[in-house]
Amino acid sequence: MPKKKKFAKESLVIKTELVLPNDTNTLDNLMGGRLMHWMDVVSAIAAQKHSNRIVVTASVDNVSFRQPISLGNVVTLRAKVTRAFNSSMEVHIKVSAEDVPSGKGFESNEAFFTFVAVDQSGRPIDVPELIPETNEEQLLYEGALRRRQMRLVLAKRMAPEEALELKSIFKTES
Repeated sequence: MPKKKKFAKESLVIKTELVLPNDTNTLDNLMGGRLMHWMDVVSAIAAQKHSNRIVVTASVDNVSFRQPISLGNVVTLRAKVTRAFNSSMEVHIKVSAEDVPSGKGFESNEAFFTFVAVDQSGRPIDVPELIPETNEEQLLYEGALRRRQMRLVLAKRMAPEEALELKSIFKTES
């Protein structure tokens, strides 16, 4: 039976939050942990939409905080699956914030989360292939295999010499 395929746009999830006092640190900026929680939730929903399965977080790539998000800002998180492998999916999340009264907005964060689809017993299960359509989706799709191999090498689940997409990075002298 051929593996089902889905378009990247089918997994798009947009979540909007208002930064309230309980979300902030002593400088009245959004706490990093709260943002990470929101990012995990929105990206998990995107992975669930793609796989139609229960998903578990497998990894989170580097999350850099470019600019603080302040009390009262409106935060928008956009998540979409970039590529599906056997049972895992890479999800790209973009975070922007806006000071609504002033109309000033900015990009705050970006990250890649990896999820594994599981059955009711918690065992990994196959997911549909992903079909990228736009130029951005195609670029993210093409880079996903390199990012996946980098994650596996860093987690010591793949030997550097097996990471063919990363060969130039891990080239050793003979």
